[in-house]
Amino acid sequence: MAAGLEKFSHLEDKIYRTVELCKTLKQEKENLEREIERAREEIAELAAEKDILKKQAGRLLEDREAMRLKVEAMLDAIAMLELEAESLKK
Repeated sequence: MAAGLEKFSHLEDKIYRTVELCKTLKQEKENLEREIERAREEIAELAAEKDILKKQAGRLLEDREAMRLKVEAMLDAIAMLELEAESLKK
């Protein structure tokens, strides 16, 4: 009879450990699901930020090209003035 109680007690311990393991695994799963959700939100935020930065970079490149054209036009105008000034000296 003592052997039967011992086996029952051993089985009871295994069941208790299994229940505790299940609780722990469930909690870990919930924690991981929250982490995954936070990561997804962060990815979405970063994607939105990337789009904004991409648009800003495009605008800056357009501005740079416009400024380059203006500077070239000013340099051409200065060159023309220098040529006119030299022709007047002669």
